[in-house]
Amino acid sequence: MLVRLLERRDVESVMTIQAACPEIAQWTVWDYARVAKGEMAGWVAESKPGVVIGFLVARRIASDIEILNFAVQTASRRHGIGSALLRESLRWAKSFDAQRAFLEVRVSNLAAIRFYELNHFEVTGRRPRYYTEPIEDALLLAAPLYNYSP
Repeated sequence: MLVRLLERRDVESVMTIQAACPEIAQWTVWDYARVAKGEMAGWVAESKPGVVIGFLVARRIASDIEILNFAVQTASRRHGIGSALLRESLRWAKSFDAQRAFLEVRVSNLAAIRFYELNHFEVTGRRPRYYTEPIEDALLLAAPLYNYSP
């Protein structure tokens, strides 16, 4: 498996993974094109050259990073791909001395919540009715990065 920066050629594959994951934010091709242009940070995981099996998009906000969208294709889950993508985003965060990583997750997405807890994220708040289709609360999670070493 290879983790690398998201490029324009990856957008179609990322859209396919996103379509199979209704629990994540449903972005447009234009949104991912912005990531490929460097307006946000983004990485993909490939099982072999040209075969994208996961992605993560984040942005820098002052001394923090926010994980904006993140998914691994269903058949490739529980093989360390999500962890590799998360590690790469945290390495990037440490490159500019980020202090904390944060994100929102659907309250019903128990697998994601467990994954984040295993990676030292803690629930810090709740946003009622944050998600639509279906309407659902979001949990706010954060992880301090002062102990993280890439």
